[in-house]
Amino acid sequence: MSDINFSAQAQIHLGTHGEDYRSWMSNPVFFMIGGGAVVSVLLAILSLAVLHIVPLAVVFLVITAGLLAMLCWMTWIRKQYAFDGGGMMEAVHRSVLAHLDFDGQGRLLDVGCGSGALSIRAALTWPEAQIVGIDYWGAVYNYSQRLCERNAVSEGVGERCIFQSGDANKLHFSDESFDAVVSNYVYHNIVGADKQALLMESLRVLKKGGVFALNDAMKPKMYGDMAAFAQGLRDMGYVEVQLVDTGKEVFGSHLRASLMMLGHSQMIVGRK
Repeated sequence: MSDINFSAQAQIHLGTHGEDYRSWMSNPVFFMIGGGAVVSVLLAILSLAVLHIVPLAVVFLVITAGLLAMLCWMTWIRKQYAFDGGGMMEAVHRSVLAHLDFDGQGRLLDVGCGSGALSIRAALTWPEAQIVGIDYWGAVYNYSQRLCERNAVSEGVGERCIFQSGDANKLHFSDESFDAVVSNYVYHNIVGADKQALLMESLRVLKKGGVFALNDAMKPKMYGDMAAFAQGLRDMGYVEVQLVDTGKEVFGSHLRASLMMLGHSQMIVGRK
C-alpha cells in the first residue's frame, strides 16, 4: 500500500448526500434477538403466574438477560460500522482500495457489492474506470440492485457503475474480463462453498496483468492455509502477492476485530 494511495482514499467520504449504505449488522438480527427476548419474558411470566414454577421462571429470566446483553452488543457493533457512527465500514473500504495497485483504466469488478459502497468508492477513486458490482442480494441484509443504483446516482457516478445479480460460485463473465477485482467480507457468508475455490473463481475473470484485493474473515477452519494459497498463486505466475492483516491494520487489534465479529480479517492482494 502506498502512502499516496491511502491519502487519496482518506479524502473520499461517502454518504454525505443522504445515501443509504445500511450496515453489516442487519435489521433481521435485531428482530430475531429482540423477538427472542420478548418470548423469553412471556415464558417467564407464564412459568411464574400460571404454572407457579419458580426455577423455570428464573431460567427464562436469565435467558432474557443474556439476549438483552447480546442486543446491546449488536447495537454497539452496528454503531461502530455505520458511516455516520464509528465509520468502520468506510475504513475497511479505504484499506481495500488503498492496497489495490490499479491505474484506473478499464473495468473493475466488485464481487458481493452489497449496498454499493465499495463499488462507488472505486468509481470516485478512478474517474475513468467502469465499475461492475454483482451480488446475490439475499433478504438478510436488505440490500438490492435498486439501492445500489440509487446510491451511485446520488454520489454522481451512476453512469459508470453497473449493478447486476450474480453468484460468486460461478461468475457469469468470461475468462480475463476485468482489469481489477475486489471483494470485501463476502465469501465467508457463502455456506458450503470451498473458500479457496471462490477466490480462484474471482481471479479467473481477471486479465493477465490485472490486480486484485480480496478481503474476508479468513478463519483457518474455513479457508485453510492462506500462506500456502498465496505461495500457490506465486507458483502459477502471479506477482506482488501478499497477505495483509486487516484485523490489525483497520480495526487496530485482533481483539477489536473479534469483538466486531470479524476476527481473522485478512486480505490477499497481488497482480495476475
